[in-house]
Amino acid sequence: MSGGLAMLRKFYKMHGIGNDYIYFDCMERDISNPGELSVRLSDRHFSVGGDGVILLRPSAVADCKMSMFNADGSEGKMCGNGIRCVGKLAHDLGYVKGDCCTVETLSGIKKLKFTIGGDGKVTAATVDMGAAVLNGRDIPSAIEGEKVVGYPVNIAGGEWNITLVSMGNPHCVVFADPDQIDIERVGPQFENCPLFPERINTEFVSVTGKNELKMRVWERGSGETWACGTGACAAAVAAVLNGRADRGVPVTVHLRGGDLVVTYADDTVFMHGGATLAFEGVVEI
Repeated sequence: MSGGLAMLRKFYKMHGIGNDYIYFDCMERDISNPGELSVRLSDRHFSVGGDGVILLRPSAVADCKMSMFNADGSEGKMCGNGIRCVGKLAHDLGYVKGDCCTVETLSGIKKLKFTIGGDGKVTAATVDMGAAVLNGRDIPSAIEGEKVVGYPVNIAGGEWNITLVSMGNPHCVVFADPDQIDIERVGPQFENCPLFPERINTEFVSVTGKNELKMRVWERGSGETWACGTGACAAAVAAVLNGRADRGVPVTVHLRGGDLVVTYADDTVFMHGGATLAFEGVVEI
């Protein structure tokens, strides 16, 4: 709002294999109330609908900056599917040239390499996600240890073996048949468990083949989403740590919205997946 008058702003509805956000180009004109805006616009019945709002902003240290806000208005540090769409938006709007770019996030600067279609627009991207953080204290969690792998806990009235991984945001990976999980009941209890002082994203994962995983995810602040890029990375890392996948080779992760390919090479995680523009519109802010 400015001077009590509503202002129209163009938005871009984009998704990475179904993980959909409402994007705003703020390279020249910022938005002052993104958290509040995210709550209003994310409603799938009364507004645009999405998993949140993401802003493309200028950066002094990278080609551009990503600021993401969950559907409940809380600010997130990193979104693996979102960053591919941010890169696509920056490229397709002409802010970056060529097939590479850097994006500043609250969890550091990420490097992207684009797949560009015949129309000159980005169709997919590979993201250097950096190192996986495995120390229990750094997730953060109340569980000590340099690695928390297959650690037994009691949550939601059940016993689970969890593996903790941070990819710039915290993840709890559970190897259990995702189709048999009552995720609407169990997910919030993981998210708000006292073991996780900043709440947690939770992945329920099964091994479906050699270096092949199936996953459902409960995201803090958004609930179940059709895909989570950092969650897919965490699942692949956890699979390697638990001897369920091979290090240094591509691991295909099947999510409700589609597939991501994750490679855990040495200490670095690479993620490849699509970036899609669904539609454009204007909204009062």
